[in-house]
Amino acid sequence: MGDKDTVEKFLDNNPQFAMEYYDKKVKADVITAAFNNQIQVQDPTSYKDVTCIQEAEFMFELLKEIQGTNPMEKALHKILQRIALLIQADRCSYFGYRARNGTPELSTILFDVTHNSKYESNIVNPNVEIVFPTDMGIVGFTAHSKKPQVVADVKKNSHFSDFVDKQTKYTTKCMLTAPVMTEKEPIGVIMALNKQGAEEFSKSDQELFMKYVNFASVVLLQAYTAYMWDIESRRSQVLLWSASKVFEELTDIERQFHKALYTVRTYIKCERYSVGLLDMTKEKEFFDEWPIKLGDQEPYKGPKTPDGREINFYKIIDYLLEDKEEIKVIPGPPADHWALVSGLPTYVAENGFKEAVDETGWMVKNVLSLPIVNKKEEIVGVATFFNRKDGKPFDENDEQITEALTQFLGWSTLNSDTYDTLNRTEWKKDVAEEMLMYQTKATLSDVQSILNTEEKLGSAPEDCDQKEMYKLLKANIPDAQKVELLEFRFSDFPLSEFDLIKCGIRCFFELGVVEKFKVPAETLTRWMYTVRRGYRDITYHNWRHGFNVGQTMFTLLLTGKLKKYYSDLEAFAMVAAGFCFQFIFDRLHSTSILERHHLQYSKTLMSDENLNIFQNMQKRQFETVQHLFEVCIIATDLALYFKKRTMFQKIVEAVEGIPEEKDKVSHISNNATRKEIIMAMMMTACDLSAITKPWEVQSKVALMVAAEFWEQGDLERTVLEQQPIPMMDRNHADELPKMQCGFIDFVCSFVYKEFSRFHTEIKPMFDGLNNNRAEWRALADVHEAKMKALEDQKKQLEGGNEPGEPCVMFKNQGQSIIL
Repeated sequence: MGDKDTVEKFLDNNPQFAMEYYDKKVKADVITAAFNNQIQVQDPTSYKDVTCIQEAEFMFELLKEIQGTNPMEKALHKILQRIALLIQADRCSYFGYRARNGTPELSTILFDVTHNSKYESNIVNPNVEIVFPTDMGIVGFTAHSKKPQVVADVKKNSHFSDFVDKQTKYTTKCMLTAPVMTEKEPIGVIMALNKQGAEEFSKSDQELFMKYVNFASVVLLQAYTAYMWDIESRRSQVLLWSASKVFEELTDIERQFHKALYTVRTYIKCERYSVGLLDMTKEKEFFDEWPIKLGDQEPYKGPKTPDGREINFYKIIDYLLEDKEEIKVIPGPPADHWALVSGLPTYVAENGFKEAVDETGWMVKNVLSLPIVNKKEEIVGVATFFNRKDGKPFDENDEQITEALTQFLGWSTLNSDTYDTLNRTEWKKDVAEEMLMYQTKATLSDVQSILNTEEKLGSAPEDCDQKEMYKLLKANIPDAQKVELLEFRFSDFPLSEFDLIKCGIRCFFELGVVEKFKVPAETLTRWMYTVRRGYRDITYHNWRHGFNVGQTMFTLLLTGKLKKYYSDLEAFAMVAAGFCFQFIFDRLHSTSILERHHLQYSKTLMSDENLNIFQNMQKRQFETVQHLFEVCIIATDLALYFKKRTMFQKIVEAVEGIPEEKDKVSHISNNATRKEIIMAMMMTACDLSAITKPWEVQSKVALMVAAEFWEQGDLERTVLEQQPIPMMDRNHADELPKMQCGFIDFVCSFVYKEFSRFHTEIKPMFDGLNNNRAEWRALADVHEAKMKALEDQKKQLEGGNEPGEPCVMFKNQGQSIIL
């Protein structure tokens, strides 16, 4: 038998025979053994003659794998197995490249692959993946430098990190790494560790390693292309669908966001997402500062938006997609709401929570959170996405999809803002037209009808001495005692509207502020007349009601003895604000919309020198007056009344515990916040004072208020085609006594009860309230008895009988309610 050299020489001289022999005897067994991992590699050179055939067969297998439905990781697993087999590496791994929070990093996808390990044991669950930045370790340096690395001894390499070795309790000696590139950016790194039977990988090992890295690149690039196509497709769909829905809703930003976000839910690919809408208020109202100044509430110490707003989510919309789709809208969400407990990070938060966040047992694993920013660079909301459906953390590609959505939503707020601006402009135009008709300044003849200087003094007001005009004006206005201006039972019904203008002037003289603050007699008269012309000629909220508010403030200060807490300047401003509180209202949509218009009109009067009764005050005094006007007028919004009730009650209780009168006065008068709270409650008491008047006055006023509300209800039903609430529905007129009792109990009783505790001089108002409640309760009982009798009669009759006679509940000066 020939030796090895003889056989090789024979085969080299007879290539045709060698090929036929190989095809017949060797090829099938060798390749089958190689691909079934049955050959234990001892000398890689024994495979050199069959490498080309192996590679051809291997590529064929890879092509079938790529064309199939199996994930990319399975094909890559086979390549890593072949690498481990052919270069005798102890193990191989693949690290995926991604960026989160703007930081590039690598994560384990296939880990510790050997030539015979199983795919299931090598694929890494996203929940336990190893993650490290690209500036750590040799693998990280490979991704950063975008160049292959050959390391014969890792201990001698400055880039080596034992971070992974410590976690896996493995010792790395030598390694080969190579980046997988897409154009100029890496998409991953392939690594082979520890040459078996040698101290380092040979040159031929390196060549073979790089050859199979090329095979891996084909698989990875194909998967990367498909993934990026999916990303761009989803982003396009998100933009298209959100755009179509955003422009369907222009009037309301909440509905606008909801429509867009609900439509794109299939393209987000997460288990849940939540949208928190931020309060856009930049400065607190003065009444929100009271609890802080009194020490009842801690100042806000939490985070703020870049433009200085407190982070307050006034509403959250949750989209639960993990099982049955469900949408929840949570106004005023608590701090421990599941969508807020993560702290709403600006980007991805991993490793979630160890406990379920709601009753379903659902857990947060990773989070992607982005701000929704409008064109003014203001954050209007925060969109947060929870748990990517494939279990992997969110990455920069997910950020691109969601950022495109949130940016578009932010920009779309311009639509609703523009729509709102156009409406406001239209409303302002309407208001301006109304002001031309209703709020015309008092003329000289109007002033002369009261001041009468030309007849009495023979000169125009500007040519007369102020002292002479004060005397003349006092002589032309009613006596306070005669018209009962200082009584809580005062009624405006016996007086004409012109008489009420003169009574208003009398209030300022009784306060002693006209001469003290050098208010020109002509200016005071013109201001009072102009205030009257600022009211609409409507059923109840007209000049008569406005005068009653100012008169009640005047009475509380003097008869109710509350003046001792306030300076003359403050009393002057409080009474003037009372007269101005119910001017022509507009339709501007904001907090306390009617009250803010009344305040604005009051400031408009102050800006006219011929109407500014505070014109001779110093700048600081004038600023104080403007602030007190704001406190008084805004305080008449009943929505704010419920916020200040507890604070007022605490002040009353504190004063009750102070024995000395001097100390009581000092406790209040030396504290601006307490004075403002009492002032605000006084305005509420003034606004509601009709409920405390004698029954013959109160019953008539109640009918006037109801008639005005019914007129508005009729408009809602006919123009807006909406069903009005019972209070404004004339079809519920028979329930007026019952509603009045409810109004007294729920709104009115507290303020007059507390004031009667605070000052016994104010007790007549509380007594009047209780008397009127008894009258209303009696009427309500009559109505209920009548209804019960009719119901009983109806049950007894079997049809065809005439209904009973209507019952006149009460009648007052030609007005009545018939049941």
